[in-house]
Amino acid sequence: MILSMSGVVLLGIIVFLFFRKDGLKASHACVSALFGFFLAGTAIAPSITAGTTSLAGLLGGIKF
Repeated sequence: MILSMSGVVLLGIIVFLFFRKDGLKASHACVSALFGFFLAGTAIAPSITAGTTSLAGLLGGIKF
């Protein structure tokens, strides 16, 4: 739950920055949000979640 909420916040900030700085149109942001919403309801959603969790674990395990 914490990882998904952090991901949502991070992606929201990125979309906001693209919208303000790089000229992302509101229609593009809406289409992207709808794409993500409908993608979450498909059969590939568990694979995406598992891949994201694995990537976060990999990045979290890197020692500097």
